[in-house]
Amino acid sequence: MKQQQSTPPPLPQSQPPSLSQAGGAAAAEGSVVANAISSLNGNNNNNNSIDATTKTRPPLYPKPKTPSFDKDRDYIGFATLPEQVHRKSVKRGFEFTLMVVGESGLGKSTLINSLFLGDLYKNRQMPNVEERIEKTTRVEKKTMDIEERGVRLRLTVVDTPGFGDAINCEDSWRVCTQYIDEQFRQYFTDESGLNRRNIQDNRVHCCLYFVPPWGHSLRQMDLDLIRRLHRKVNIVLVIGKADCLNKTEVRKLKERILQDLEDNHIQLYQFPECDSDEDDDFKQQDRELKASIPFAVVGSNTILEVAGKKVRGRQYPWGVVNVEDAEHSDFIKLRTFLISTHMQDLKDTTQDVHYENFRAQCISQISQHALRERGKLKRDSISSTNGFDAAISETDRLLLQKDEEIRRMQDMLTQMQEKLKQTHLMEMKKNDSVIDV
Repeated sequence: MKQQQSTPPPLPQSQPPSLSQAGGAAAAEGSVVANAISSLNGNNNNNNSIDATTKTRPPLYPKPKTPSFDKDRDYIGFATLPEQVHRKSVKRGFEFTLMVVGESGLGKSTLINSLFLGDLYKNRQMPNVEERIEKTTRVEKKTMDIEERGVRLRLTVVDTPGFGDAINCEDSWRVCTQYIDEQFRQYFTDESGLNRRNIQDNRVHCCLYFVPPWGHSLRQMDLDLIRRLHRKVNIVLVIGKADCLNKTEVRKLKERILQDLEDNHIQLYQFPECDSDEDDDFKQQDRELKASIPFAVVGSNTILEVAGKKVRGRQYPWGVVNVEDAEHSDFIKLRTFLISTHMQDLKDTTQDVHYENFRAQCISQISQHALRERGKLKRDSISSTNGFDAAISETDRLLLQKDEEIRRMQDMLTQMQEKLKQTHLMEMKKNDSVIDV
């Protein structure tokens, strides 16, 4: 009996999906992908949905984390230039030269030691009366290295002992002006040389001129010096030992000094104007400094204890003068001006104004000297050319004279030959006449 083979049921034929079915599948697949990506981004579905108005699609990938140095894309980096200049300047250090001028006994050495908290005059000896009669002004330099909070300052103090101590003080100013000019000239020579990297600046940046408190105003000796120095250096007037005067006397003395300066057309150091963006405290401090000129100061190296507080002052039978008290002295104002606020401006004024004036004068003198030398060489060349022409003309004249003499001698020789010929003919005629007879 034959067994019938069972045939497998026919496979169902797959029909191509319709357009509506394909679109639904794609939409379903897209919704699944969008939900997965939104779950990765950690955002809400409402925020990641497609906006029908803008037609923008939400980000498919998370944004990378911004590095710490790339937080501000508008930041270039040149804002650190002040820090670079600061580090370089601190590494190199600073230099400042201060000249102190005034007669003996006005507290110059004490004030300098008080300003910079040092002792520059340990081994100083005061001359006696016999030595001071014929004493002349000389220059003494003392250098001190100071460091404060990592900033190094090389301070040079130029003292002028003997100024105003002699009986005849007419030429006391000459040593000061010569020293300032010598430093300018040395700097100009170094600047014009080949090695300009290691130039040492010994120019005087500020001159403290001490006025005695016992006078009614500036003396003629004071005016002579200030008049010759005010265009070469920054002059700051200081009334020494101001504790000899009360407040009214100090105010009147300052007014008379300023009036004498105005009458003699003398210009002291001019404070720079404050910028508009400066704070009110700095502007008020600047006004107080300007109103304190000339500074009435008291110096002291002695530490005293007053009411349980240590102060720098001077002990008197009637009390203690506190050097750092603004009611007693302008010492704090002078130190603030000289060291804290205007030291760099003093150096800039020396470089941009006083040294530039000296440099312009030197260049003008060099140019005039070169013009004079050029004119001299031109005159010498012209004179030598004229001399050569004169020598040539003299030779020609001598040759002409010789030619004239030769021509004259030739004429004379010709005349003599003619005479000899005539004489010979006459003799021959005579002989012929004798023969005929």
